[in-house]
Amino acid sequence: MARKVLVLGEVRDGSLRNVSFEAIAAAKTISEGGEVVGVVAGKEVNGLAEALIQYGADRAVTVEHDSLEQYTSDGFSQALLAVIESENPEGIVLGHTALGKDLAPRIAGKMNSGLISDVTSLEEAGGNLVFTRPIYSGKAFEKKVITDGLIFVTIRPNNIESLEQDSGRTGEVTSLSVDIKNLRTIIKDVVRKASEGVDLSEAKVIIAGGRGVKSEEGFGPLKELADVLGGAVGASRGACDADYCDYSLQIGQTGKVVTPDLYIACGISGAIQHLAGMSNSKVIVAINKDPEANIFKVADYGIVGDLFEVLPLLTEEFKKLKVGAN
Repeated sequence: MARKVLVLGEVRDGSLRNVSFEAIAAAKTISEGGEVVGVVAGKEVNGLAEALIQYGADRAVTVEHDSLEQYTSDGFSQALLAVIESENPEGIVLGHTALGKDLAPRIAGKMNSGLISDVTSLEEAGGNLVFTRPIYSGKAFEKKVITDGLIFVTIRPNNIESLEQDSGRTGEVTSLSVDIKNLRTIIKDVVRKASEGVDLSEAKVIIAGGRGVKSEEGFGPLKELADVLGGAVGASRGACDADYCDYSLQIGQTGKVVTPDLYIACGISGAIQHLAGMSNSKVIVAINKDPEANIFKVADYGIVGDLFEVLPLLTEEFKKLKVGAN
């Protein structure tokens, strides 16, 4: 059955996040040959709509307003609900990010709709769309089917591959005027603590440190390797609690959930709370002096040794590989 599906493009620092394009790929499957409509909300975002079309959307709708410069659940829910009312879609897809986890339940509640959150894969089986999502901190998975009503889902970043960008692809871009009012929250200023570089939640490679890094300076070798591999640096809660790094780097049940292609855990014991945030990574490499560390139970490759001896060796080898490839 052909469906019209809306996709919210998530904007950060003036650019669309990769999860926006992954959401379009998911929407193409959900639409079953119907129409995929990209939505961009914010201030001065008209120029971003074309990217959604290049990654597979059939057309795009923009909502611009000064009150949408920074995300607030009040402002963005008004904007998205106005687009939904105008377009009357059969499906809605958002990224399962901090924004999506806050906004999607609010929209679903106002629409009296169900919501399948944190989808990691979707497929057609027996004439139905089957959505897979992790439960019990990633120790099990459940499959869900929507039999009636709106198909409303959020997708986990780095799990559904985006379509190839087609710079020659064109589509209609329209603007919708929305009166944003009665805001209960107004963002005056944003103080960013996260380090510059690759977005941790969308990174293909993550080098993560635990208490074994011993100090703030101990993250130096991790950052060097991350730079060589074009990756991001993460941390366990233990490292954050010890003030070795900022909590913006925390990975785990109470931090970020990540699924990179390569996850290198350095000096991380492997507490269940940390595993909940990274155990679905495609390839896991563990470096730890303790051969009995729990992290080795989920690792694809394990190195028993001192991370301060192992990481410089890995970094040098990767540098050689990069030089050889060039």
